[in-house]
Amino acid sequence: MIETIQWIDDCVVMIDQTRLPVEEKYVHCRTYQEVATAIRDMIIRGAPAIGVAAAMGVALGVLRTPDEAVDGQFETICETLARTRPTAVNLFWAIDRMKRLYGSVRAQPVGEIRRRMIEEALRVREEDIAICRAIGRNGEPLVPAERTILTHCNAGALATAGYGTALGVIRAAVEAGKNVDVFADETRPFLQGARLTVWELQQDQIPTTLITDNMAGHFLKSGRIGCVVVGADRIAANGDVANKIGTYSVAVLAKENNVPFFVAAPISTLDLTLASGDQIPIEERAAVEVTHVFGQQVAPEQSRVENPAFDVTPSRYVSAIITEKGVARAPYEDSLRKLAG
Repeated sequence: MIETIQWIDDCVVMIDQTRLPVEEKYVHCRTYQEVATAIRDMIIRGAPAIGVAAAMGVALGVLRTPDEAVDGQFETICETLARTRPTAVNLFWAIDRMKRLYGSVRAQPVGEIRRRMIEEALRVREEDIAICRAIGRNGEPLVPAERTILTHCNAGALATAGYGTALGVIRAAVEAGKNVDVFADETRPFLQGARLTVWELQQDQIPTTLITDNMAGHFLKSGRIGCVVVGADRIAANGDVANKIGTYSVAVLAKENNVPFFVAAPISTLDLTLASGDQIPIEERAAVEVTHVFGQQVAPEQSRVENPAFDVTPSRYVSAIITEKGVARAPYEDSLRKLAG
């Protein structure tokens, strides 16, 4: 299994996803500020993985802060991590979980507080791996055998603590003996599909074909695609799904061509406080991600650029939402609340 993020010798160790697939390098974060930078700069990315990193970042902040300053610095630690990326709700879910624990143990000796915070962060990681495997088990029956699966961006082991959400469903289908292969959208502008999804599936020897984003419609119309499976960064109460930019286009094309469009995500990605996807904040990233590719300028100087990192797919295009607690279908207002308990 790919080790996306670990706690080793009181450091948060994560694979540098900006270097893949050319170089497999690990970053050692020794302060919560370094964890925040890693999240912001997409050294680690993917909603569940960001949640794990945030939990570990809070624990690391408490560990490194002098005894007498822990209580005064705790909110600063949490706020610094919360400011890194606005769309992925798992970030805030993990920070809130660590806040609740801190509130229950803050009267304890500092050494006990640190121990409990580290234990909780490690628990978040282990739970995430188990959750992803459950998502895979629940999603596998939806995957048709002897067909191609289209995916967008990277929702695999690299986007989680291990195994993956969308790629977890694909892995579970392969483990169940289904003969499937994968088409991976390149996912401009950060190329998570080309750099990460293809690399990851190659490690598992799952047959994978890379296509550019604007080829998706062609292949969905061709009849080769049995289903689309993607991850999510936030899901509103009505089933609207925020995911990597370009997902909405794929969903519309899938609907047009009668191809099932599945979203795989943990319950922690649900944001039932939002009535619809219109309320989901969309992160805007730097223009250089669009004007340059691996440092090489590909657009004229002074080009005007907009670079939203995510888009929102309305629930009417979503065939099912696969979670660790089961599969939700429309009407999502009812099915998601039931799964969320």
